[in-house]
Amino acid sequence: MRNQILMIGLSLAVLCPPGALAQEGDAEAGAAVFKKCATCHVVDSDKNKVGPSLKGLFGRKAGTHPDFSYSSGMKAAGEGGLVWDETSLRDYLHNPKAKVKGTKMAFAGVKKDDEITNLIAYLKQFP
Repeated sequence: MRNQILMIGLSLAVLCPPGALAQEGDAEAGAAVFKKCATCHVVDSDKNKVGPSLKGLFGRKAGTHPDFSYSSGMKAAGEGGLVWDETSLRDYLHNPKAKVKGTKMAFAGVKKDDEITNLIAYLKQFP
């Protein structure tokens, strides 16, 4: 039995794409993480603050939320094809200045992967 379980685990590791078995995240815990972001961003309306609204973020081309004055770096990232999905947002949240050169976002990033996973789960609630 133990060998069968090991074989199943190895098969999943080989056959599934990276991230396919990733946790979905805890949106409630993500709401607590979002408090770090709430000074500059909103998620429940299209109103911009110091940063752009994050409502409907997934699938949005970087640097394109209406009526927000983006940095040239963020605009260039969008023109270069950056579209916000889980992977691109995870990279950005981990280290914004490394992902988008010239971003004016002063936030240093979220260093804990589980916090990013939970934050993404929270943001997905606001299409």
